[in-house]
Amino acid sequence: MSYLADVKSVEKLNRLLDVCRNNLYTFDENLIRRAFEFSWNAHVKGKPRASGEPYFSHPYEVALVVAKEIPLDDVSVASALLHDVVEDTGYDLKSIRAEFGDGIADIVDGVTKISGAVESHEITRAENYRKMLLSMAKDVRVILVKFADRLHNMRTLAFLRPEKQQRIAMETLEIYAPLAHRFGLAKVKWEFEDLAFKYLNTAEYEFISRKLNAKRREREAYIRKFIQPIKKRLEQDDYKFEITGRPKHIYSIYNKMVKRNKPIEEIYDLFAVRVILDTPDKNDCFSVYGIVSEIYTPVPERFKDYISVPKQNGYQSIHTTVVGPEGKMVEVQIRTRQMDEVADRGVAAHWKYKEDVKVTDRKLDEWISWVREILEQPAVSSGEDAAKSFLEGFKLDLYQDEIYVFTPKGNLQVLPKGSTPVDFAFEIHSQVGTHCVGAKVNGRIVPLNTKLNSGDQIEIITSSNQNVNPDWEKFVVSRKAKAHIRRWINDETRKKAVEGEEIWTKKLKKHKLTLGEDDFVKLLRDLKYENAQRFYVAIAEEEIEPERLITRLTQQKAVKDSSEANKPSQTFVEIARKSSEGIVVDGSRSDWKVSYAKCCNPIPGDEIVGFVTTGEGIKIHRKNCPNLARMAGAARERIVDATWPGESSGLFVAGVSVSGMDRPGILTELTHSISSHQNTNIRSVSAEVRDAIFESQIIVYVRDKEHLERIIDKLRKVVGVTKVDRISTGTPGRSQNG
Repeated sequence: MSYLADVKSVEKLNRLLDVCRNNLYTFDENLIRRAFEFSWNAHVKGKPRASGEPYFSHPYEVALVVAKEIPLDDVSVASALLHDVVEDTGYDLKSIRAEFGDGIADIVDGVTKISGAVESHEITRAENYRKMLLSMAKDVRVILVKFADRLHNMRTLAFLRPEKQQRIAMETLEIYAPLAHRFGLAKVKWEFEDLAFKYLNTAEYEFISRKLNAKRREREAYIRKFIQPIKKRLEQDDYKFEITGRPKHIYSIYNKMVKRNKPIEEIYDLFAVRVILDTPDKNDCFSVYGIVSEIYTPVPERFKDYISVPKQNGYQSIHTTVVGPEGKMVEVQIRTRQMDEVADRGVAAHWKYKEDVKVTDRKLDEWISWVREILEQPAVSSGEDAAKSFLEGFKLDLYQDEIYVFTPKGNLQVLPKGSTPVDFAFEIHSQVGTHCVGAKVNGRIVPLNTKLNSGDQIEIITSSNQNVNPDWEKFVVSRKAKAHIRRWINDETRKKAVEGEEIWTKKLKKHKLTLGEDDFVKLLRDLKYENAQRFYVAIAEEEIEPERLITRLTQQKAVKDSSEANKPSQTFVEIARKSSEGIVVDGSRSDWKVSYAKCCNPIPGDEIVGFVTTGEGIKIHRKNCPNLARMAGAARERIVDATWPGESSGLFVAGVSVSGMDRPGILTELTHSISSHQNTNIRSVSAEVRDAIFESQIIVYVRDKEHLERIIDKLRKVVGVTKVDRISTGTPGRSQNG
């Protein structure tokens, strides 16, 4: 990208930056500089406009309109600078996206597509075109930049051929002016209408313009005379205000002449005055209305209160017509400064002001009120966040085709295509949706997930005992239904979580068990719950049995306490040391020192032999001990016969390893199956879980081999257990000599 060396370009950039500073709430100066330079260099070699000016003058003037007359944000100004780059230069949308990101690229793409769609077709039904523009705009700023683009084109329309002037003027009057009204952009709408009227009916335009100009001084003098007593009274009452005469717009005057079939001289409300109050209190407007009515006689039937009941596009003001000096009728508008900004700048003003209004989104005429609701959400701020929030709802309600259905009384309801009786119920009223149990479509009962069609008549059946069904969220399509269902589900989840937490707390207290934060987090992780709320809901819905879980925690605590009581280095072999008194060696009780080998830990019932060691007497091994086989190969003469005594009243230590699929309560069931068999005493338990696989080592006291085998059989029957083995050796992987 080349450097801006041209003096005029630098002057233009500085002017634009000054306008942005004065009108935008916040802006990124670097973004505007980059967009300006990119557009300047892209258009510098392009052909001039019909006016003879360099083509860059158009995107530049459009950016000024966006920054000053429809002020929104820096993204809109940058998009205005770039809006014709893709269509009229060698750069493509990919270049815009790489340089400025998705937000600006999407707005430029939207403006380009709208221009092509409207300008390449003959207007047959303007309302369909207005809906089409809305459906194509995935970001409100697309429409606003397009308004600015069209406004500058209309201001320079004189340089085009007459037939093109007519076509563009007709598009402006029938498509863009009504849309500007619905966006609450009063000034833009009036200028669209007057400029279009100038080219569509030049003779009438010039006639009315001459008439207004001929009496302009007389009219201005009269307005000054009319204003004086009002101004004096407001100053006495310490109001901060601005009061001005407001010229009537030419197209508006023409429409009144046609509608009333009267010449311009008989249009009584050509005189108009606006009082703008610098106050946040809307009640001051009514007080000022009272003052005006004391000074001049009001015409009762000409009073309109748009403050208490705003227009569908958000407009608020008091309108009254009074009889002024010389018996002339004067229209007076009274509003706050904020109301005035909203009246002139519509959606753009709502980026700054976020007010409470009654919102309906049933008709296109009411659409702007819904836009205001989107902008008023607490999580939404100005700029990108507001546009993103707007975009989500925009896709849901306007981007889809609509269906037209009826209530039993014949009232029309407009819903998104694909709507169901539940969508219809929530559209009627949130309580109707919440308590919906069934529906009749065209007199026949249908499932609640039935897709509705245009022309259907729907009757909703309700019951006070019915509440929202969470499954409804799977098939509803309207924004209102989804919002109510989600809100109900969230409320119910919170209630159940509170209930579950109370149950859990009581159970812990009953068992005198304290669970630290780290232990609780580990418990949630082991049970595969993403957060505490989901865990408590599971308790409330009886997915978890608190008693069994607490039993498991208690046993784990006992295991932990036991582990701490014993040295961590203590192996199963060390635990298994026991007296060898009574062993018969070589056919008789020997005076030799006799002990059990650590490598195989024999118990009564195992086939055994003795191995004569050096310095440690005779070690008793199981006959199938791998260590014994290795040692006997080198010194078979040291093997001696050995047998168990006839009776033994002692207990022997044995170990089993258990593995399987982890689940809540499995450790409790394992220990219960052991202790319930002949009151077997458990010496210790260790357990861990890896990738949902449960592994445990349990050391028990047994009388003999048969006792141990019965325990192993019982463990194998526990649900989830896949493998049970006797522990035969000490520390795995370490050779143990007898």
